[in-house]
Amino acid sequence: MKEKEFISPVEDFDWEAYENGDTQNSASREEQEKVYDASLNTVKDKEVVEGTVIALNKREAVVNIGYKSDGIIPLGEFRYNPDLKVGDTVEVYVETPEDKKGQLILSHKKARASRSWERVNQALENDEIIKGYIKCRTKGGMIVDVFGIEAFLPGSQIDVKPIRDYDVFVDKTMEFKVVKINQEYKNVVVSHKALIEAELEQQKKEIISKLEKGQVLEGVVKNITSYGVFVDLGGVDGLIHITDLSWGRVNHPEEVVSLDQKINVVILDFDDEKKRIALGLKQLQPHPWDALDPNLKVGDKVKGKVVVMADYGAFVEVAPGVEGLIHVSEMSWSQHLRSAQDFMKVGDEVEAVVLTLDREDRKMSLGIKQLKEDPWAKIEEHYAVGTQHTAKVRNFTNFGVFVELEEGVDGLIHISDLSWTKKIKHPSEFTQIGADIEVQVLEIDKENRRLSLGHKQLEANPWDEFEGVYTVGSIHKGTVAEVLEKGAVIALEGGVEGFATPKHLQKEDGTTAQKGEELDFKVIEFNKDSKRIILSHSRTFEDQNKPERERKPRRAPKAEKAEEAVPAIEKTTLGDLSALAALKARLNAEEKKEAKPKAPAKAKAEEPVAEKAEKPAAKAEEPKAEDAAEETKE
Repeated sequence: MKEKEFISPVEDFDWEAYENGDTQNSASREEQEKVYDASLNTVKDKEVVEGTVIALNKREAVVNIGYKSDGIIPLGEFRYNPDLKVGDTVEVYVETPEDKKGQLILSHKKARASRSWERVNQALENDEIIKGYIKCRTKGGMIVDVFGIEAFLPGSQIDVKPIRDYDVFVDKTMEFKVVKINQEYKNVVVSHKALIEAELEQQKKEIISKLEKGQVLEGVVKNITSYGVFVDLGGVDGLIHITDLSWGRVNHPEEVVSLDQKINVVILDFDDEKKRIALGLKQLQPHPWDALDPNLKVGDKVKGKVVVMADYGAFVEVAPGVEGLIHVSEMSWSQHLRSAQDFMKVGDEVEAVVLTLDREDRKMSLGIKQLKEDPWAKIEEHYAVGTQHTAKVRNFTNFGVFVELEEGVDGLIHISDLSWTKKIKHPSEFTQIGADIEVQVLEIDKENRRLSLGHKQLEANPWDEFEGVYTVGSIHKGTVAEVLEKGAVIALEGGVEGFATPKHLQKEDGTTAQKGEELDFKVIEFNKDSKRIILSHSRTFEDQNKPERERKPRRAPKAEKAEEAVPAIEKTTLGDLSALAALKARLNAEEKKEAKPKAPAKAKAEEPVAEKAEKPAAKAEEPKAEDAAEETKE
């Protein structure tokens, strides 16, 4: 057994001071403090130093920077580095060497921030891979803590495949590359996708080099768009266009495939340079036209479902992947221009007749009007000439009204066949579109599928009656209905209208008749064929004053004898003027007989008189009826 070493007591030990609690004198204490202070690092506040992690717990990290006390830093400041462990060297920012409690206050976050821009720029220049902590989600991407700086991670740069749920990346630490820095606004953009693109690019080259047209591969649906489906073929993407998903009509790719679904596809085409691959899904199935009933022929009836509507027609699926077009002209026997939506809509089950069938070009045209009898086949039986019917007004033109008697049977009422009495300028004055109108069939044009119709023919021709009422020279009450440049339209009893020229609108006081005035009018012309009545108001008072003027001597005695021989004519016509000319000729002949005993020279002088007498008679047939009648009475 080893003997214990004997230690002799200190000779000058101050036992009294020890009993009082003072074990060292002031001189030795000062010396010891100097030695201790010399062993410690000298730190200043507001500076960045390196320290060593000496302890860790769930909330804090204890860091020794060689100072007389250790600093405690919240573990949250090390979120970007989940692998932090005891012994790691970290940079810290000295906020204060000693607070009120004598505690050293450190910050790792501020230390990183003070050197962040230098580190970030260095990472961009050196294409360095750095770590960052994804703090939260933002519009279009994520916010990443990199060296204490909030950097932006676009959604398209998270991964090579589209990300559907960004929230799964929050609170995760990932590796990034700095791809862009805006020094002015202190903005940093990072990318995780850039780390794996180089590797994927090499994989794409290898995969594409092995591709062949017609090759069938297995892939996973990666993304679905309105125009197609992107399929992951194991490192390289291909596109199935919506038209290559199914032989049938597809409104949206989601009707055929779903995300993450495994499918077999066939390679239709690929581009080595652009790394584009065109895929097909429907090509793995036989074409529906090849399975179409071989006995189907033109004239057969088929049933199907309307899958697409257009203004010009409807596409009907008669078998899976086999469609036929029903043109709008084959939907109804009617010739009116209408939209196909007026007859059917998407989803309707319809029956149709096969009109054309081309198996080579895989085209088929259908019709549904053929299921009904053509109304023009027996048009003479249903709408014989002279029969009366009720029609619906469909359209107007300047020359008439187009009406429909039934679907597919149209007719035209000429504007002149609308009314016996009214002067109609446009059909809209008489009826309106959509209204019902009674008609009579006047003529059938089966070849052009048109009917000539009339409305006024439903009533007797009132002009037969007017002929006896509105005789020339008769006077009637009339109202000025419309004043025109060349005269005025006069409304008479019985719904008939007449016309008066401006000079015949003069009233006895010298003024002109205005619209709305009711006056007496004298008939100076009546034409049943042209349905024309010419009226005059001025004649009603001028004729009353004529007897006074006739008493005044205005002509030579011979002329007065001639006038005495003229019988009284109440109504003057062109025939009356011819009789007058014959009477004048007879008087001239009598004058010649009286002049025979006279000298020949004198007889020659008399000859022009007869000619002059005959000339007015010839010219008397030229003036208008109203002017001629006035001259005769004068």
